[in-house]
Amino acid sequence: MTHRAHCLTVDIALRALVLIGVVACNAASNASSAQDSARPTGALPAPAANAAIDASRRTAITQAVARVAPSVVTVQTEILQRVAADPFEAFFGGQSGQRVTPGLGSGFIVRQDGVIVTNAHVVAGATRVSIAMRDGTTYPAKILGVDETNDLAVLKIEKTGLPVAPLGNSDNLIIGEWAVAIGNPYGFLLGNSEPSVTAGVISGTGRNLVGASEGSGVYVDMVQTDAAINPGNSGGPLLDAAGEVVGVNSSIYSPSGGSIGLGFAIPINRARRVADDLLAHGAVRRPWIGIKLQLPTGDNPRDAITSGVVVNTVVPGSPAAKAGLRPGDTVTAAGSRPLRNPFDWEAELLDLRVGENVPLKVMHDGKQQTVNVTVADMPEVSAEKVQVLREMELITLTPAIRAERGIRSAQGAVIYKTSDRVAEELGLQAGDVIVQVNRTPINSADEAAKAIDYYGGRGPIQLFFERGGRVYSTDFQLR
Repeated sequence: MTHRAHCLTVDIALRALVLIGVVACNAASNASSAQDSARPTGALPAPAANAAIDASRRTAITQAVARVAPSVVTVQTEILQRVAADPFEAFFGGQSGQRVTPGLGSGFIVRQDGVIVTNAHVVAGATRVSIAMRDGTTYPAKILGVDETNDLAVLKIEKTGLPVAPLGNSDNLIIGEWAVAIGNPYGFLLGNSEPSVTAGVISGTGRNLVGASEGSGVYVDMVQTDAAINPGNSGGPLLDAAGEVVGVNSSIYSPSGGSIGLGFAIPINRARRVADDLLAHGAVRRPWIGIKLQLPTGDNPRDAITSGVVVNTVVPGSPAAKAGLRPGDTVTAAGSRPLRNPFDWEAELLDLRVGENVPLKVMHDGKQQTVNVTVADMPEVSAEKVQVLREMELITLTPAIRAERGIRSAQGAVIYKTSDRVAEELGLQAGDVIVQVNRTPINSADEAAKAIDYYGGRGPIQLFFERGGRVYSTDFQLR
């Protein structure tokens, strides 16, 4: 009896479990049928509502992007251009007008109070600059400083508490490590203000680029990457896998205008130094040593790479002259940087700071020696400025400036800075040397200012100036 009772109890329990299972299955089936009836005929199954993202999808790249993307902005510019009247309209008295040309680039926030770094060529000639944030909010921007030599600019918007891009160290980059480029290619043509991301590797460091690219000019000591850099990416950050900015995307080398895997970024260590100078002084203190190099004369491009750094001339009174450098010396290294060609020397100058003491390894008469050179400001930077017409600044031509710039005139006044109006109406520009005003020879900046002031109230002025080794003249009258 005991055995039969036990078996009966088990049997009843099993029947209960089966019944529960049937009810559950029926309930699930009914729910599924309800969903199926609501879904259009032929639709694919919906994804699981609570499916977790696979941890393997969260890589170093996605984490780096998440860390920096909030600080990436779109730089919008407007350039006001004069436009000549259409020939047909001109026949009926039409006049020239103005046209606004829009431009786009990228940038990234480096200070919580709205300081932004971008490329100089992104804001070149802009009459208005604005910054579009990730959420589409737009702020007017002020240009705090521009360094065309390094193709860098610093902007400012009136906003605080902004996300800041963490800056890394471009001196310890590893060839082949991950590289991530963030920017806004083609701006809002893509439909929203979210930055785009491309990934690749660090292809090379210390690259010298001479030729056509999205930016202009000659780029030296650049970081090369195959992460796609497209038009509009200029000024955006290049990241490493740790989510730190190691470069400022600046140019692409491309015959088609699009990315072909040859992108270049300005090393962030240089960009940091330039930004500091622009914020502190509004301009970059240009390092000066005072030597001119022998340049390769052959047609073989390899000559420029292996020509060495051979001193051609030494400016009298310059830091190089004081350190004992002489024509014919070969500079083989500056600090820890080996020097193989003039491009390497230009790259070293970009990284030096005024006042810094740099050891140079020099081959002199077949013997290697080390000389210490104290970096100075360019001679015209430290020279006394004389203001003329409230729109020009002049400095007296000195032997150091004459030798540095290759000026033929022995005396004169160098135009250090001039307004756009003077440049356009008189044809004068920075770097020109005023050598005579009417019949008065000019020996200094003060003499030039006095002569222009004297003749200004007495009729037309004929001003003679040297440019590129030749003397020109311009005529004007002060009212």
